[in-house]
Amino acid sequence: MILSDVDIKKALASKYIRILPKPDLKTQLSSCSIDFRLSNLFYVFEHSKFALLDPHDKDLQIPARKIAVKKGGRFVMHPGAFVIGSTIERVELPDDLVGRVEGRSSLGRLGIVIHSTAPLFDPGWRGQLTLELGNIGVMPVALYPGMRICAMTFEKLSTPSSMPYYKKKGAKYLNQKGPTVSKIVKDIK
Repeated sequence: MILSDVDIKKALASKYIRILPKPDLKTQLSSCSIDFRLSNLFYVFEHSKFALLDPHDKDLQIPARKIAVKKGGRFVMHPGAFVIGSTIERVELPDDLVGRVEGRSSLGRLGIVIHSTAPLFDPGWRGQLTLELGNIGVMPVALYPGMRICAMTFEKLSTPSSMPYYKKKGAKYLNQKGPTVSKIVKDIK
């Protein structure tokens, strides 16, 4: 079952779902989702530093540099570009609720995608959302810190999870702050 706007308001008021900073429900709440805003921090890949990224390389270094867009500035996504961004908001989900994030269709119609493969946020998730931003369009698109970038829906589980994210051994993205590059090397045994 997906929560409606009525249920999302109740969940926020009771702190069943925690979002900080507190969202402006007049602009961020939709009929069955809540919009999150783009932070000013990005990881830009420096692809010329390495020939490839090998997820089986235990010494893998992600060739990316963190940049901060100044207040009032913009970040330009060129066609074919891929960067790591994040939301301003931090989310805490209960043990019986899944969050699912999707891009806003208005940005999708400009060619901007906000996740490559990771729309699901496990029950018990704690942290800011990392966004896998790409421009699959043919023209550069300006993105502005603070703009609504994605929407999260909330799906109720039949029972609380026995292994919420915050209890998982090796939960490598727990309590992440800002954009976070891949930690796939932690999967190597």
